[in-house]
Amino acid sequence: MRKLLLALLFSATPVLAQPVVVGAVVPQSGILADLAADLKKALLLWQEEVNAGGGLNGRPVELHLLDDRSESMDAGKLYEQLIREDKAELLIGPFGSAATLGAAAAAERSRHVLINVTGSSRVVQKPGFRYVFQTGTPLAAYGAVALDLARAQGLKRIVLFARDDPSSREMAARAHDVAVKQGFTAAEVETFSAGADDFTPQVEKARAAGAEAWIAFGLPQDAAGMVKSFRKLRYAPRLFVAQGAAEADFIKRLGQDSEFAVGIVAYDRRARSRGNAEFAQAYTKKWSAEPGALAAEGYAAAKVLEEAVRRAASFEQEKLREALLALETETLLGAYKVDRTGAQLAAQPLLLQVQRGRREIIWPEALATAKWQAYPAWDARKPLK
Repeated sequence: MRKLLLALLFSATPVLAQPVVVGAVVPQSGILADLAADLKKALLLWQEEVNAGGGLNGRPVELHLLDDRSESMDAGKLYEQLIREDKAELLIGPFGSAATLGAAAAAERSRHVLINVTGSSRVVQKPGFRYVFQTGTPLAAYGAVALDLARAQGLKRIVLFARDDPSSREMAARAHDVAVKQGFTAAEVETFSAGADDFTPQVEKARAAGAEAWIAFGLPQDAAGMVKSFRKLRYAPRLFVAQGAAEADFIKRLGQDSEFAVGIVAYDRRARSRGNAEFAQAYTKKWSAEPGALAAEGYAAAKVLEEAVRRAASFEQEKLREALLALETETLLGAYKVDRTGAQLAAQPLLLQVQRGRREIIWPEALATAKWQAYPAWDARKPLK
């Protein structure tokens, strides 16, 4: 009888499932640690939520975060450590394109699926890769979204400018390629040096070309310098898009002169994308701070991985790979859909326009908080009250 009671007791005791190790490399020391902190926080929030919901396929998530000490060259060997020593079954990519390139090489060698969170440069998603899947917004999409707005407004003649850095040049080059294919009249991209604050030569060229849209890629101070030159020369294209115009620093530098400028961002907590309101609320509650783009990218990546695991009903790498290839879903960053190399096809940035001192979402229209307003002539502007 005693043996029977013991047998019944042990049979009624739940057997805890083996945790599934999810590995990632995040700068937690060095010069990039503060920038990357939001990525770590987003992954910790996701781990907490997914475990509260029963884990992944019934297994609790055990998050292993290694520190690359802000040295992107170390990413590859750290992902090899996650695979071989930590026995990570799922991998989430590191911070930045350079680190992601090293991580991707390690994942490919091991035939291990890697979610590319922040590797936005096209060099990361190499044609021969089979196991690297991009969830964030590629640099190529930043120019395309500006052209979408220009086309919707019937504008044909554009000028393109880029700060002389790799990311800005890539955005502008891709925008030029798309513009030519779509029938815009567009001269070659003109680069400007870091620290440029007088854009008189560029304004004169745009004016001579009869440009209807001015599209530029760079930092807030670059966008501010352009507007100062616009005002000095009394120049106003119908559409002024500058990547840096989405930042608070742009408005701070210019005050009311910042009005009607359009900026480009990967994320805004107000966007009515799937799950964004819930994410922003949960993140703010847990960390007492509003989420930025990097937090959103980390969380969206983890949710895509979660959905792929659910659909594959497996942690086997080939099944996960096939699930990620076939997956089409919505995230708080917008749509997820990839080509055969794992490169993101559907994610789209947001266009924000300064209206009465506020940055309003104007594009895509489905997520807009306000309608686009044409960039007015300087003598037609009225002071804000």
